[in-house]
Amino acid sequence: MSLPSSDPVAAKTDTPTAGSNGDVLVQYVVLRRDLIDAWPLGSVVTQGCHASVSAIWSHKDDPHTLQYCSPQNIDSMHKVTLEVKGETQILNLAEKLSAGGIDHKLWIEQPENIPTCLATKPYPKSVVSSFFKKLKLCK
Repeated sequence: MSLPSSDPVAAKTDTPTAGSNGDVLVQYVVLRRDLIDAWPLGSVVTQGCHASVSAIWSHKDDPHTLQYCSPQNIDSMHKVTLEVKGETQILNLAEKLSAGGIDHKLWIEQPENIPTCLATKPYPKSVVSSFFKKLKLCK
């Protein structure tokens, strides 16, 4: 599978939050179901926010991130929030993403040292969706 062009000229002519091949740009956020059931909801949402911002900021110069956060696209960002059962599953997912070359941030809450969630940098959906197809939407 070929990756979309990172040509900034092509990016300016795309539809909102679409990669240079017209594929929608998306950021995946994955939360732990066991924490959703045990922690206050606001605390779990905050963990996802931490991971999302960290993944974006860590890749702030990436062409897809620049396009995703551009002034013309900032109000039409696409995120998919999914869940895994627990710590083992989030760690396994992080390893799978790393092995597949998918940039992401595994958020480790400190000082407890608890892996709570992860978020990818923005990618064309066709590039990353296969890594998440077995996960459930977070409800």
